Amino acid sequence: MRTHGWGGHPPIDDDEAVARILAATRAVIDAKGAATSLTDVARHLGVTRQTVYRYFPSTVDLLAATAMGAVGGLLDRVAAELRDFTRPDEAVVQGLIAVMSALADDAYVGLVLRGDQLSLPVVGDFTSEVGRGFARSVMARMAVDWASWGFGESQLADIADIILRTLQSLVLDDGKRDATELTAFLDRWTGAAIRELSSVSLPTPTHR
Repeated sequence: MRTHGWGGHPPIDDDEAVARILAATRAVIDAKGAATSLTDVARHLGVTRQTVYRYFPSTVDLLAATAMGAVGGLLDRVAAELRDFTRPDEAVVQGLIAVMSALADDAYVGLVLRGDQLSLPVVGDFTSEVGRGFARSVMARMAVDWASWGFGESQLADIADIILRTLQSLVLDDGKRDATELTAFLDRWTGAAIRELSSVSLPTPTHR
């Protein structure tokens, strides 16, 4: 491991190096927002760009890693919005809305997924194993008894995929709908798919 720089206090191992790079990235994001670059982070740490490149080959990779470290806090905020929704179709629709709202306000996760930083590799990661893990984490925070509504493991995997692909579409183009229009649209598109997957009869919500 290269130890040049680091403000005179080099990390003891690669794990500490990564932790310090990510902490520096958060600090730079707090100061510069979407203008954050790998060069800025290297300068903040007092190391060369090549030192940071050893751990993160691009600014996109660096920001994505920083975002993943902040996912837990985002999910906790989403869970607070979902505690009153026990029907699976309603919970998924409201979960999608809550995630989009949280992304818009999040300094780290949201930064990666807003238009000024969005890239094809980041969009592709929506449907990676990491992305599916994120979707399952969202589902786990819903106040839904999935088994009682007739969802087995196969159906839950499909729901995670539906959530990811819907988020992918919304991030690329949210259609500029207001909250009421977006809720109705997501119920017709995503809510209907959840109702179809359930082995328990789920009528379309009458208030939509």
